[in-house]
Order: sequence, then structure tokens, then C-alpha cells
Amino acid sequence: MSRSKEPEHDRSKTGEESAGSDFLQLDMALAPAGGRADWLAGRLRLAIADGRLPLGGRLPATRALAAELRVSRGVVTEAYRRLLEEGQVAGRGRNGTVVVAAPHLPVRDAPPRSLADPFDGAPGKDAFDALRAAPARIDLSPGLPDLAAFPRAAWLRTERALLSRLPAAELGYGDPRGTPALRAAVADWLARNRGVLVTPDEVLIVAGTAQSLSLLGRLLHREGLREMAVEDPGSLGARQHLADCALTTPPVPVDEEGVRVEALAELDARAVLLTPAHQFPTGQVLSGRRRRALVRWAAERDGLIVEDDYDAEHRYDRPPVAAVRSMLGERVCYAGSVSKTLSPALRVGWLVPPPRWHERLVEAKRFADLGNAVLPQLVLARLMESGELERHLRLARRRHRTRRDAMVAALRARLPLAVVHGTAAGLHLTVTLPEDVDDTALAARALALGVRTQPLSWHRQLPGPPGLVLGYAATAPGLIDEGVATLARALRECG
Repeated sequence: MSRSKEPEHDRSKTGEESAGSDFLQLDMALAPAGGRADWLAGRLRLAIADGRLPLGGRLPATRALAAELRVSRGVVTEAYRRLLEEGQVAGRGRNGTVVVAAPHLPVRDAPPRSLADPFDGAPGKDAFDALRAAPARIDLSPGLPDLAAFPRAAWLRTERALLSRLPAAELGYGDPRGTPALRAAVADWLARNRGVLVTPDEVLIVAGTAQSLSLLGRLLHREGLREMAVEDPGSLGARQHLADCALTTPPVPVDEEGVRVEALAELDARAVLLTPAHQFPTGQVLSGRRRRALVRWAAERDGLIVEDDYDAEHRYDRPPVAAVRSMLGERVCYAGSVSKTLSPALRVGWLVPPPRWHERLVEAKRFADLGNAVLPQLVLARLMESGELERHLRLARRRHRTRRDAMVAALRARLPLAVVHGTAAGLHLTVTLPEDVDDTALAARALALGVRTQPLSWHRQLPGPPGLVLGYAATAPGLIDEGVATLARALRECG
């Protein structure tokens, strides 16, 4: 059949008003500019979840739906690709694209697994579990990349290729330090991307930065240390892990240059946990002047710097910043992971301790779990070696930038009283609000209205302005705008 004459409505109608569709009553006029594929994927996802698209149901052909919606075929193809990678639909050749799985949506009337109300009083040990389990339609909490963009096809292809050639002996217990392949890949990655020059033998593979803190915290406690200084504001989750190791966490204030090293020097602590490349949650970068002061502090105090390099690969409006480990290896314990580049579900990270701590941390890891699962390590190593991870990161940066821009625009339009911090990099930003706002009550009201976020006060030990820590990377632009509008409504209702 000749394809020389495409129907006019099958072409992109840039500049024209989008049409509606009988299929699911889709109205492309509601899709944000630059986020049509995100919007369409979200509407299809909801339709699968609520049963309007049942298991076994077939989606329209991409060309037909694009013509009906008056958008380019690429918009529909990209939306279908998202669902395919999420495992919700599958290609069936001539039978088209078929729904094969429905996502789980929390039931709004169901209590969150008998966990406590996350905003009832000071945050407890299960605060993050309770918040994640609480029903919400829009998730603006920090800490997640675009999970829908996880490279499922590349991961499965690499895993199949490895399993087809993997000797049976490789399926036994692994090295507690991590597989040689992944340790070598991580050493190469750190040299190229973070300016950290280490050998594979210096790298220890762990189950994310959380395990790094737990292993190191327990070791320091055995060595007689009883406190680790932390940034303020700084991660509540990190403080909770250190508290579980019986370490106190004296706060050190943060300003526009990062942690105030002169305030650190006034404490008795000989260890400090920092996020120098992108301070959590303010987004500040540790200045060169402060880095030099930190080097002097470490030398004079015989101190240990724990560098949590949690999302340094994500940057948009500034050049990369080298890790502190690159300038002070013998006193810096460097921690990183793939939680922000791929997915926290993998539970894969790395720890590069100073030489004097290495063997004791390997021993601690051995008795903690005998080492990480081998197969995911081998797959990740291959993705890093092949350049697939870097390709994924380049695509993720573009997508995250679009979502960052959507959140900044929404805040400017809907919450003009909010002061925005930390937009140049990362997967979240922070807003501070007028002093009379109770940010915990605001977050609680937002959750009741279906939007999940974290109050800035959760991450403070010292007095400071109220605010919210808002993640944007895992949420489509249209939902970001709706979520910020809901936050504005919650603020009015709390006023």
C-alpha cells in the first residue's frame, strides 16, 4: 500500500490547538508544553490502574492515536515506550500493544500498614516508611530519579548475555568486597566523573549509602568515637542511621558557601558527615575557601571526613565539582551509589575509605551479609564499562532539567512567597517560607490533599526558617504543576 500521501492529521500540528479523543476522553490541550509524552503516559497509566484499560486490552496503534490527538507519532511512541519499560504493556506483533500488568495504586481509605502518622509529633524511626506508605496521588518527596526511565531493556539484555556465558562457579558466594568487575568499573567511573583516583582494591561494594553509614558508624563506635558532626540543615535519614550506631550528631550550620568549618572546629567531634558537591537539602556547593579550611581541620584534629556524594552526577546550570576525596584521600571516606542515577531498588553503592580503615570495613561487611548479590553487580559493571550508564545519565539529565524547570515555573506562579534554593543541580529543590508557617502542618495538610512531600524542619536540629524539600525528578511536569497548586491550597488552608 502506498504511503506517499500521509493524512494531514497524522503530522505534528505545531502551533495549532490540540484535539480531543474519544479514546479515554484524552484532551491534549491539558498537556503541558514540552511534556506531552509524560502527560499521555500518565493518563494511560491511570487508565490501566483503575481498570478502564483492562488486562489483555489493546492500545490503539501509535499512528492512529497520534492522528486522533493531532500530535506527532513520536509523542505516542514515547508514551508507549514508558509503559513498555515499566512492564505494564507488551508488544504482541500483529496483535499490537497489549496491557499485561496493572500498577499498584494505594487505596485512600486504607491505613498505611499500621505505621504511625508521619507528621504526628517529632519524626520517629519509621517516619520515612510511614510517609512512603501513606496514600498520595502526587509524590513530591525528594530522593528519587525518574524511575520510569530505568533502562529495563538494556538491563535485561545485559543480564541474559551474562547468564548465557557465566560459569557455574560464579554462582557461588562472592567476594565480600564486591566483584572484581564492579570494583574496577567503579574505580574507572570515579576517575572519569568525580576526579577520584583509586585502584579497584580500594573500593568496597555496599548496599547503598545507608549501609556505608551503618558499617562506618559501628566501626567508629568500637574505636571509641561517640559523635559525628553533621550539616544543619542536613539529612534526617543520615542522622537516624548514625543514631542507630549509638553516635550523637552535633549540628554544624550551613550557609551559601556550604558547611561553616569554623563552627565545626568549635566542636569536640573528630568525624563529620558532609554533602559537599550538592548539600542536602539546600543545594549549596562547598566553596574552595571552605574546602581548604576543611583540609586544615582534618589535619589538626586527626579528623575523618565522610563524603556522601549522593547525586553529584545530576547538574544543569553549573560545571561539575570535584569530590573532596580527590584532594584529601587519606582522611576522606567517600560514599556513592546508583540510587540517584538508576534506582534505589538495586541497593548497590560503593565506599572508598582511607587506607587505615579499609580492612576493618571489609571485615564488617563480611559479617553483615557476606557481600552484595553477585548478579546485579556483574550487570551494573557491564553497563558502566559499555557506556550504557553514561548514555542513560545524559538522557536522564535532560528529562530532569525539564521537570526542574516545570517546578520552578509552578512555584513562581502559584507560591510567590516561597524562596527557592538549590536549582542548579540534583533531583530536588528546597523552598523556605514565611516565619509564621508551620511546615509540618503544611506537609500534613498537603498529604491529606493527595501530595506527598517533606517539611524542612525534619532536616533541622538548629532553629531556621520553615520550608519544604520538594523532589521533581520522578514526577511528570503536568503533575508537578498540579502538585504545587495543591501545596498552595494547603498553605491557604493552614493560614
